[in-house]
Amino acid sequence: MEGDWLVARRQEAGRGRQGREWQSLDGNFFGSTLVELKPGDPETATLSLVAGLALVDAIDLAAPQAGPMLKWPNDLMLDGAKLAGILLERSGDRVVAGFGVNLAVAPAIEGRETIALAEHVQMAPQAFAPLLAGAFSRMLAAWRQTAPSALSMAWLQRGHPVGTPLTVHDGEGRAIAGRFAGLEEDGAMRLDTGEAIEVIRAGDVMLAPVPDA
Repeated sequence: MEGDWLVARRQEAGRGRQGREWQSLDGNFFGSTLVELKPGDPETATLSLVAGLALVDAIDLAAPQAGPMLKWPNDLMLDGAKLAGILLERSGDRVVAGFGVNLAVAPAIEGRETIALAEHVQMAPQAFAPLLAGAFSRMLAAWRQTAPSALSMAWLQRGHPVGTPLTVHDGEGRAIAGRFAGLEEDGAMRLDTGEAIEVIRAGDVMLAPVPDA
């Protein structure tokens, strides 16, 4: 039920976005929680903002001097490298929010820099779990009580700045280069390609433009 968490010491069949291989390394955090959608709840897509803000709040509590940054749509960066990821999946009136955080070990991911929180502070998964659970509960309450625009503004304060050059790889194999131009109220990204503002609702983002051919 909503409010419960499932935290695993190890995952043997975990997966990332778009079915990517999941590396379950000892000492890292693997946790999921359930959101039960209710009549009158905001648009479900905005739960990605809730999850991201809860995660960054939990890291702030664990390592106040670290200064993590959210990367659209569902990554948390630290010192320019990936620290954590989020996966949200809906089934009927329920959404499962899954979190993977490199607390102890940074997995090797081809083409991406990764980092573990251990470079800033030592923390066991059982100590991190209540920090994230509390932060998620607070953000979920705010989600139900405030305007979606307030969550978008909160995300922008902890995300990559407007004007950041980036490339979006969509599900059709296209690479669209541009600059980050903010968020829609539902959490979709605005991408300024130089010719138009495109609204991106799904895709992989690299914080760098496509190199010239």
